Amino acid sequence: MQVLRLQHPGHLGMTVAIWVMGFSGIVAQVLLLRELLIVFSGNELSIGIVLANWLVLEAAGSFLLGKKIESLRRKLEAYVLVQTMFSFALPLAVYGVRSLRGAIGVVSGEGFGLPVIFLSSFLLLLPVSLPHGALFTFGCRLYAEVHGRPSSWAVGRVYLYETLGTIVGGTVFVYLMLPYLHSVRIALIVSLLNLAICLVLLKPFRQRRILAGTSAAASVAVAFLLLGRGADQVHRLSVERQWQGQKVVYYGNSIYGNVVVVEDEGQYTFFSNGIPVVAAPVPDIAFVEEFVHIPMLSHPEPEEVLILSGGVGGVIREVLKHPTVKRIDYAELDPMLLEVLRRFTDPSELDDPRVHVHNTDGRLFVRMSPRRYDIIFVGLRDPSNLQVNRLFTEEFFLLAKGKLGRGGILVLCLPGSLTYISEELRDLNACILRTLEAVYPHIRIIPGDLNLYLASSSPEVSRITPSLLAERMRERSLEVSLLTPGYLRYRLHRRWLDWFSASLKGAREGNNEDFAPLAVFRSLWYWNAIFAPSLRGWFGRLEGIGLGHIFSFLLVLTFTLAFLLCLGRSSGVPFAVASTGFAGMLYDLILIFAFQVLYGHVFHQIGILITALMSGMAAGSLFMASFSERVRRDLLCFAEIELAMIVFSISLPGTFLLLRSNPEGALIRWIFPVLSFISGFPVGAQFPLAARICLKSSPKLGTTAGMLYACDLMGGWVGGLVGGVFLLPVLGLTKTCWTLAALKLSSLVVFFASSWKLT
Repeated sequence: MQVLRLQHPGHLGMTVAIWVMGFSGIVAQVLLLRELLIVFSGNELSIGIVLANWLVLEAAGSFLLGKKIESLRRKLEAYVLVQTMFSFALPLAVYGVRSLRGAIGVVSGEGFGLPVIFLSSFLLLLPVSLPHGALFTFGCRLYAEVHGRPSSWAVGRVYLYETLGTIVGGTVFVYLMLPYLHSVRIALIVSLLNLAICLVLLKPFRQRRILAGTSAAASVAVAFLLLGRGADQVHRLSVERQWQGQKVVYYGNSIYGNVVVVEDEGQYTFFSNGIPVVAAPVPDIAFVEEFVHIPMLSHPEPEEVLILSGGVGGVIREVLKHPTVKRIDYAELDPMLLEVLRRFTDPSELDDPRVHVHNTDGRLFVRMSPRRYDIIFVGLRDPSNLQVNRLFTEEFFLLAKGKLGRGGILVLCLPGSLTYISEELRDLNACILRTLEAVYPHIRIIPGDLNLYLASSSPEVSRITPSLLAERMRERSLEVSLLTPGYLRYRLHRRWLDWFSASLKGAREGNNEDFAPLAVFRSLWYWNAIFAPSLRGWFGRLEGIGLGHIFSFLLVLTFTLAFLLCLGRSSGVPFAVASTGFAGMLYDLILIFAFQVLYGHVFHQIGILITALMSGMAAGSLFMASFSERVRRDLLCFAEIELAMIVFSISLPGTFLLLRSNPEGALIRWIFPVLSFISGFPVGAQFPLAARICLKSSPKLGTTAGMLYACDLMGGWVGGLVGGVFLLPVLGLTKTCWTLAALKLSSLVVFFASSWKLT
């Protein structure tokens, strides 16, 4: 045994290598996800596709490449070679993502269809995630040989250390890397870290000088790029390729997203995560004047105004033209966007003493503000993701209603058209209109390319006429470019409202609620119909799927798998591990979603939730790895973990309802990290136990570890894609939790059936 240990790196070196694997994986995943979302102008669907491709490629690497290690004689060299491939691939992938638009001929601002998003992200992620997935399986085999311990023990330890590395990597990326370093530099740092670990692993082996020399030379080259100007030059070149044909005058990242400014003959366009959000100094006159002045003129004397996002670039300036205005509260989440706007545009609108800027989540500000407002503007135009949707739900409309003064008006807009309203556009507008009608007795709609909604408790909003608005405009001496009396008569003509109302007939039922964000799904359906019309029918069918269909499917799946497993000698453990991967991803989405709904989006708190989840997984893995030798009845312990997840899934909706009835901020900030930790514990505890059970019947460590890791990742892949796009938006939070409980019950039944056969 002593001879065997001399042929491998030391305990500490191998442990650090596993930790670096987890650290590098999460940094690479989030880094490439952010870069791809800038290119794709991402929403929930594109996020799900990118994450799905990452996980499925990691699963393929773990299973297809990982099982090869059993037949290799020089396992350490194989591990180092795969790690070197990952080190080279990551910086190249960043450059490749930024070159994507030019490579396929898509100009900036143009959208991508789903097939292009899927295929391009798959190909760009492949050289990074495939070798990274293989590292887990390779690492399990090497770790077992280095320590001379049983295979099941090694799998548990590797899973634990990788999880710990993931926790540290995510924290370092968000708080230390992202605010200060550009993506190319981050990718090179990760590459250098991995190449350094390769040298540590190879150090005891003189006969492997070629591989060690290659790693050393690559390390020196990467260090030279980092210490010199090479990394910054590559960054500038890649940004130019990404925004080819445009003059980029600013490029920066914050923890909230990416901000880019392009300039064309003195006109600046500001992009947030690849989406144009502000044009200055000349804004979109038609939108800004309609969005601001029609609601402001609909109120007899607007003094207190609240703007939730989208205020810079014209909206605040137009509001300030009304002499009655005494105070404007402006809530904008990302302070970097405001800093950049101050740098490139006239900051006078933000410097006006009547304007009070708050760098916070809009909904959280509404809940915490003691003031009452005459006008509340929602500056976001489309509930395309779960975060934005929180400003379009029935619960938010009730919250805003309580903050409106007498005759106060809530203002928002949605995509529209004055020529043709498609089925997708019809259902999206109908969903929000029904939700508004559930809260406000009086709603006035001004149809257009962007439909303007004015909601109020006062009937005055329904009685506005072009002549009344024109009279108030003269009284306030407004200087406008577009809103002439004739234009007001055209925009407020009754025929447009009659046509719009007729177009909404036959729309699907359903309101948009906090815990049932239906508008997110319908917004994605509308977006998909524009960029991938061939798939539009599938979205319509998805909304028709209910809880009964899902339960029926799970029932058939359960009995089919149980029957097949009873006929053979296979185990139900892989299916249980896959369902746990699915559940772990859904727990993450559910808890973050519920926290945002109940408290508000505070980015650092979201980071704490994710860290708590990963810490729970690490604690569960450590517990099982430490006490697995004392567990005499593996199958019973495995079943108990399955049962615990069923109970936890069922209990979540009731917990959220209790927290909603007692919305104490301190309690919510305390209880959600605890829930995240609890949700991660059984996920982490099950994996090493699953490895121990499977290794009893299949002693090939590489094959078993790769298969289980692939099942875990594939479950997470399905959970990430289906959960954020379908389950939460269409079924809602409560039914999603019931679906999770039913899935884990299914895996428990299948596990019992296969265990009975094997025993």
